Amino acid sequence: MRVTVATRRSALALAQSRAVAVALEDAGHEASLLEMTTTGDRWSLAGSQAQPGMDVKGMFVKELEEALLDGRADIAVHSAKDLPGDLPPGLAVIATPAREHPGDVLVGSPGGLDALPAGARIGTTSPRRRAQVLAARPDLQVVEVRGNVDTRLAKLDAGDVDALVLAAAGLRRLGIARDDAVALPLDLCLPAAGQGIVAIEGRDGDDAVRQACAALDDPASRACLAAERAFLARLGGGCSVPAGALCQLDGDTLRMRAWWDGSGLFANVDGPVGDPAGLGARAAEQVGA
Repeated sequence: MRVTVATRRSALALAQSRAVAVALEDAGHEASLLEMTTTGDRWSLAGSQAQPGMDVKGMFVKELEEALLDGRADIAVHSAKDLPGDLPPGLAVIATPAREHPGDVLVGSPGGLDALPAGARIGTTSPRRRAQVLAARPDLQVVEVRGNVDTRLAKLDAGDVDALVLAAAGLRRLGIARDDAVALPLDLCLPAAGQGIVAIEGRDGDDAVRQACAALDDPASRACLAAERAFLARLGGGCSVPAGALCQLDGDTLRMRAWWDGSGLFANVDGPVGDPAGLGARAAEQVGA
């Protein structure tokens, strides 16, 4: 079967989409990329600021989803943490490959947050990262730094900020290894829902494409993503919500840790692998949502 893969043109998006294309070819299919520039890409390049209520996540997937709906593409590849909580009618996440490292890393300070001097500038656009960094080090300055991974690293190297907080998965998928990068402990910086997971989106009723992607699907990643997205949905989910969630499979049990800045509370919940949505909902209840 020939599968057309819609993807953004950023280096990370292309790396993830090419990996999916290779996996499809290894499974006996033909795969080609449909590279697209999204509204979010143009907005980010212009250096625009997010406004209250703005659907930033949707801006980065809109054109890809339109290509699915009008038949130009068979699947779209996303970083799962960038997917809006509600997908357009007729679309669904049809496969989730095995998860990469889910955590965040601090780049620019190999000694970690504790080694940074008072007043040091930390670059991130994430409300979640901002809230958690300032909870640990209220004496630091958080500076908004937009752009793709390479753009943000260039700003760090140019001295625009003293350190960056980035997803470990993005650096690994791009093959970037830096001596000044250190993993942030999960109890200090809980990741975004879906961080480290690639989501393959397709048409809900396209059984042939779903079957072609079945070999790429990892049941553990799928269950954990469902639990984390259910948690975020109860909070009114979106990247403007300062919240973190990480679900992991332990035998037949899902174990989830979650946090919401709205209450400052943490949740630790366990549940059966067959009910990830229920687990996410219980985590939301524990943090007061």
